[in-house]
Amino acid sequence: MTDTQKIGRIVARILHSYENKGAINRTGGENLPSQEHIINIMKIIRKIIYPGYYDRMAVEDTALPYTTGERVVWLYKHLSEEINKCICFEHNKHHERLQQDECRSLSENIVLGFLNEIPVIRELLQLDVQAALDGDPAANSRDEIIMAYPSIAAMTVHRVVHYLHCKEVPLLPRIMSEYIHHQTGIDIHPGATIGKSFFIDHGTGVVIGETTIIGDRVKLYQGVTIGALSVERTMKGHKRHPTLEDDVTIYSGATVLGGETVIGRGAVVGGNMWVVKSVPPNTRLYNNK
Repeated sequence: MTDTQKIGRIVARILHSYENKGAINRTGGENLPSQEHIINIMKIIRKIIYPGYYDRMAVEDTALPYTTGERVVWLYKHLSEEINKCICFEHNKHHERLQQDECRSLSENIVLGFLNEIPVIRELLQLDVQAALDGDPAANSRDEIIMAYPSIAAMTVHRVVHYLHCKEVPLLPRIMSEYIHHQTGIDIHPGATIGKSFFIDHGTGVVIGETTIIGDRVKLYQGVTIGALSVERTMKGHKRHPTLEDDVTIYSGATVLGGETVIGRGAVVGGNMWVVKSVPPNTRLYNNK
């Protein structure tokens, strides 16, 4: 048998797998969004939020209005297209087909709302940057934090995807959040509600679950899990992750679980603690062994 024949048999086996096992995004079928394009869209959003920081050259003051306008127009078009595909796919999956015009109009309105929200998102992120500068003696400048800190990279994406999640955009927020999870090691579900001036020091291995509620000026260290006691499908739609009130600090390796667990205002949870019950405000919880 020649190499060409061997390759032909391999291709035939792969095609047979396609037909029998599915998992194909084919024309006229599910019309899934493009993961690659969504990641590129997130990179453009980041350039709008931090102009000049993620470009090869600094942005000239005179060019800033034109550069911003061009990027916003591009974002409106391409983000609308991907959200449109996500919404249509989700409705089709549940046999609730929407007319193309309905999907498109809904997508465009969501994106217009998001574009209006960008100044608010920028303000929140500036507070996150300041929290990092205030909370990390190793930080030399705001510029260093924006360009190099995994916490800010993760929170930049999270502030974006949380807005889209709250507007019930399916699939796309998760694609964006998992992309930055791979980049930083910080896993924040788009549904998590996070207050002002939030900082994750180091960041690697942090997990924050979907129904987590975090107040203002909270600080987490690496390896912290804010998770659920139960991961059964019946818990979907219920609060199953903890609440962290304002000014809480949780040190590395700690695990805090459960939808009824509240870490009170100003409390400190020490490293490697296992917490499944509420902690009163201003408590210091340490492992003395």
